[in-house]
Amino acid sequence: MKVGRISAIFRYPVKSMAGEILDVAGLSWHGIEGDRRLAFRRLTDKSGLPWLTASKLPQLLLYKPFGSGAAGLLPTHVRTPEGKEYELRSNELREEISSRYGSAVELMNLKHGIFDEACISVISPGTVQGIERESGREVDFRRFRPNIVIETESGEPFEEDRWVGRTLMFGMFGEGNSGAALRVTMKDERCVMVNCDPDTAERDSEVMKTVVRLNGNYAGVYGTVVRAGELRVGQVVSLGE
Repeated sequence: MKVGRISAIFRYPVKSMAGEILDVAGLSWHGIEGDRRLAFRRLTDKSGLPWLTASKLPQLLLYKPFGSGAAGLLPTHVRTPEGKEYELRSNELREEISSRYGSAVELMNLKHGIFDEACISVISPGTVQGIERESGREVDFRRFRPNIVIETESGEPFEEDRWVGRTLMFGMFGEGNSGAALRVTMKDERCVMVNCDPDTAERDSEVMKTVVRLNGNYAGVYGTVVRAGELRVGQVVSLGE
């Protein structure tokens, strides 16, 4: 069953820093190639999730990785909110982020990625527009930090919820088992990061309150890759069992 088309693809090389929008991306067994392979770790945190995220330091969203490193996927430099440019692995960048956060951090690079729940997140414009309409706020897709945005044929808010337990297939409709495929595993429960404006880092709690009110704090879905391949903006998306 055809559900829509890919309208945007995002990759976030450094966890919680600004992402990049792509026309084409490789989907490997560990998500979008080059996605969330880097993160700053809080040295004093002994939990299982020691990564520094925008929920703890909203200004992290304003740091912009750039440059091409290994295979053109990982950045080499980062531009700070004030416009300074540092090498990604430099002491200067590490010290600046440590100072802004108020505690020591260090850069980590994990080849399989640094994810909270699953390696791929998906959302539809219908969901984002529904939240925008009900919240009375301008709501940018980037608040939800999706990997894949799927323009559905129905345009209904929270249509993604019905995909849980099923498979999203990318490519020409009816081409069978040749394209990339994603098993939708769970709804995406949201945290306070959705309150942060991706351009200013200012917080507005009405966004998350609206998600809670409309859909029990779920917006979008997570998935796991069942068939690697190429993703393209405009690609047809179909739903299988």
